[in-house]
Amino acid sequence: MAKDRFDIKEKIDVSFLTDAMVIRRRAHSSAQCRWQAHRDQRRISEVMARRRVRPALMADLQSVMAVLDAARGIMRSEGNTSQWVNGYPSGDDVVADIADGHGFVVEDAREGSGGAAAIVGYFAFIPSPEPTYSYIEGGEWLQPDAPYHVVHRIGSLPDAHGVFRSIMDWCFQRDRNIRIDTHRDNRIMQHCIDSYGFTFCGIIYLESGDPRLAYQKIL
Repeated sequence: MAKDRFDIKEKIDVSFLTDAMVIRRRAHSSAQCRWQAHRDQRRISEVMARRRVRPALMADLQSVMAVLDAARGIMRSEGNTSQWVNGYPSGDDVVADIADGHGFVVEDAREGSGGAAAIVGYFAFIPSPEPTYSYIEGGEWLQPDAPYHVVHRIGSLPDAHGVFRSIMDWCFQRDRNIRIDTHRDNRIMQHCIDSYGFTFCGIIYLESGDPRLAYQKIL
C-alpha cells in the first residue's frame, strides 16, 4: 500500500513537472513572438520613415510595370481573377498618367545603399471630375458637388509594408476630399480602405459596365 501511494505521488510529481515545463515553453514562445512582432514593427517604422512619394518619370516605366504586375499577382493569389484583366493597367495607361502629371511612385531607401531608393509602389492621383463617378447606385457621395481627387491604379510589391497608408497620408496632405473605388473581390484593398477610415458610399460602374465599390473620405 505504501509503495502504491509512493507510485501515485511520483506520477503526480512527474505530471506536475511536465505541465510546468509546457507552461514555461509556451511563455517563452509567447515572449519570443512578442519580441519578433516588436522588432518587425520597428523595422517597418524605420522603412516608412525613409519612404518618399515623388512624381513618376518616363524612365520609371519598367519599374512601375513590375510593381503593377506584382500587384496583379497578389490579386490572383487571393482569388481575385476578375480585376486588372486584359492587360490593364497597361504601359500606355501609365505613360498617360505620367504625361498628365498624375502618376506617382513610392520609393523606399535601401539599407546600406548610400541613399539609393527602390520603387515599391505606384498610384495615380487625379483631380475631379471622374466621369464614372457621376452616377452612384445604392447610396450617395458624402459631398456630391464638392471638388475632390480620386486615387486609381494603386499597386505595391508584396514585401513592401504600409504602402497604402503612405499613399493616403501623402494624398490627404494635398486634398482633404478623396474618393476611391475597388473590385468586390479585392478583399485586401477593401480592408485597407476601411482601415483608413473611408466611408462606403455605393456602387459605381466603369465604362465597361463593371461595378465597383465606391468610397469617400473628407477630413
